[in-house]
Amino acid sequence: MKVLVTGGTGFTGKALVSRLLDKGYQVVALDYKEGVRTQDLRDWGAEVVIGTIADQEIVNRCMDGVDVVHHLAAAFRELDVPDSYYREINIEGTRNVLEAAFDQKVKKFIYCSTCGVHGNIDHPPGGEDAPIHAADYYQQTKYDAEPVVNEYFKKGMKTVILRPAAIYGPGDPERFFMIFKRVAKGIFPMFGNGKTLYHPLYIDNLIDAFMLAMENGKGHGEAYLIADEEYIEIEQLVRKVGKALNVNVKIPHFPFLPLIIAGHICEKVCKPFRITPPIFPRRVDWYKQNRAFKIDKAKRDLKYQPKVDIDEGLRKTASWYKNEGYL
Repeated sequence: MKVLVTGGTGFTGKALVSRLLDKGYQVVALDYKEGVRTQDLRDWGAEVVIGTIADQEIVNRCMDGVDVVHHLAAAFRELDVPDSYYREINIEGTRNVLEAAFDQKVKKFIYCSTCGVHGNIDHPPGGEDAPIHAADYYQQTKYDAEPVVNEYFKKGMKTVILRPAAIYGPGDPERFFMIFKRVAKGIFPMFGNGKTLYHPLYIDNLIDAFMLAMENGKGHGEAYLIADEEYIEIEQLVRKVGKALNVNVKIPHFPFLPLIIAGHICEKVCKPFRITPPIFPRRVDWYKQNRAFKIDKAKRDLKYQPKVDIDEGLRKTASWYKNEGYL
């Protein structure tokens, strides 16, 4: 069976390509630029195509002979781009991939959305029916692509939408690295009371969900929140990271307002220079937005069962950061 993974050289994409190859699938990985992970994929035996999902011709070429599509490619935290770029990639790009998949008569199309479409969960934990409160243009355009996926389901294509929680694990130098880096120094400034709820998702657990969603008869036309078994208060998460690093971390508390102001200022100052700001509004949200979810639907329909818990996941991640020289 031949599988196309868009966004195949990203953190999640690479992990998914690796699992698919291990299971004997023929894999095509499409991504918009060469990256540090690209050669690994080629060495493993994947076909890597460099191009954008905004280019219908490239998408059509990648779709030749494909049976299943995992659509992960997205514009995320891009610097110095207009809001229209997010729409071009996250909505119209998704439509391009869907159209090519429909023409190819693929057996299954799995779309990777995000739990962020729900924004702050007012009454945690939230399910798939929790209100949609996207906090930024990335999250909004990821959600706006979901009805496009459903259009093709109504046309007869088998589709599944996954909404992953906060992905982390070995192989990713970005998402949780800031937490580990601060904890490694022995002090982690906490803005607010530290009681905000956060729902991690270990990379292997997420890849399990993608593999389950490929199976015939599972999840057709549905959306699923995917997360670890348990959510956690952010202060408790910081302490668990300390335990994983064998660091006794101190957590002083500070008020929110100065951080909120700093986040907006840093983003505006850094954007013209194409510099990733040290603090920005989405990072500020980590301290104040509840992200806690029910995964009952995925357990019931997909038979999803997260196997790696938070303590094991953090230990493995800490070990990877140390071995790779990040810490």
